[in-house]
Formats: sequence, structure tokens, C-alpha cells
Amino acid sequence: MEVIYEDNHLIVVNKAPGEIVQGDKTNDQPLSELVAVYLKEKYHKPGNVFVGVVHRLDRPVGGLVLFAKTSKALGRMNNLFREGKVRKRYLAIVANPPQPTQGRLVNWLKKNEKLNKSFVVDKGSEGSKRAELVYRTVARSERYTLVEVELLTGRHHQIRCQFSALGCPLKGDLKYGAPRPNRDASISLISYRMDFEHPVSKQMISLVAPIPKDPLWQAFVPQLETFV
Repeated sequence: MEVIYEDNHLIVVNKAPGEIVQGDKTNDQPLSELVAVYLKEKYHKPGNVFVGVVHRLDRPVGGLVLFAKTSKALGRMNNLFREGKVRKRYLAIVANPPQPTQGRLVNWLKKNEKLNKSFVVDKGSEGSKRAELVYRTVARSERYTLVEVELLTGRHHQIRCQFSALGCPLKGDLKYGAPRPNRDASISLISYRMDFEHPVSKQMISLVAPIPKDPLWQAFVPQLETFV
């Protein structure tokens, strides 16, 4: 487990694609339990260790995940997320370059529980929710485009669904229109940057996830460094 940031109140780890953040019906060991084991062993803590789940990432997505180490930090971070005061940015590799190269996507999404999939529907459709994001093209290769995405709302499979509706499915995302899977069953999407005011110290925290070692991701690194 790769720890990106840790203090007395928070811990941020780099989630690997395929890991689940919180326990589910698969009964696979979640990342929250791995974090608890790490803290218990590192600090030689007796008994149970508190690990508060603040937010989640889809199973095939990698990148930054933040956990709270105290109930006070959990409550305060939950409020920051609820109030939209945590800036979260993602990197995605998509097929077909988005047109225009940067912009804002606003759609109404409806989740199908049985399929575990969201669909773009007409505004005002029963059970639909407004979804908004902004994106910028970062780099291009012969077949793929790297985009930076900032979520302005947090909907189920939002980035995956909205870019699919734009005609730019994420690489490896079979559920939303990619023609073939990635070898590791991931989709080419990572939670890349996170900026927020620390809930206790009030200092600004800015964190960046490492770029995956996959050759395609690495080929974009020089252009990404120039972009940033």
C-alpha cells in the first residue's frame, strides 16, 4: 500500500485498480481494512483502529483516496466534500479527441441499479440527477487523448458516462463503450489531484498521485509535465 500523505488526522493512499475502498458483497478485503492494518502495525495500537471512509472510487479506477483517522476529522471532511470545498481532478485516457478540446459537460444521469450503470437521460426525467464537469485536453497520441477532468458534482460513474455520451469512451471501459479491456482489467482513469483546507490545521493541502507505470500512461508524462 502506497501512502501519499499522513498526519494525526488524515491518511491518503494511492489506490490500485481492482481494489475496493469499502467492504461490499464480494467479501474482498477493502482498502479501508488494509489502512487499518497498516496503522495498527505502524503505531503498535491495541484493539480496533479507527479508519473513516470519506469518499470512494470505482473498483477499476486508481489514484488518491482519503481516509480519516479520527471521528472529528471524518465529520469535518464529510462537510468539506458535501459543501464542494474539496477540489478533485482526474486524468483519463479516452478514445476520440473531445470536441471542443476543453469545455464543460452538463447532463442528467439516471442510475440503473440492476446493471450498476448510469445513463444520460432527458432533463427532468424521473430519478435523474444533474451532472456537471469541466475538462481540458492535456496530450494526444496517435490513437488516444489524455484529458484532465474536474468534477463539479459527484454522480455514479459520472466521468465514464458523460465521456461515453460525448463519443469519447475511456480506454478499457467495456461497460461504457470501449471496444476492448485493459490487460489488468482497469479503466484508464485515475484520481490525480486533490486540494483542500486541512480540517484541523486549516493549512492548504495539495496532493498528486503518481502516474501509472503502464507504457501508454508513461508516454504522456512529458506532455503532462509541460501542461502542469
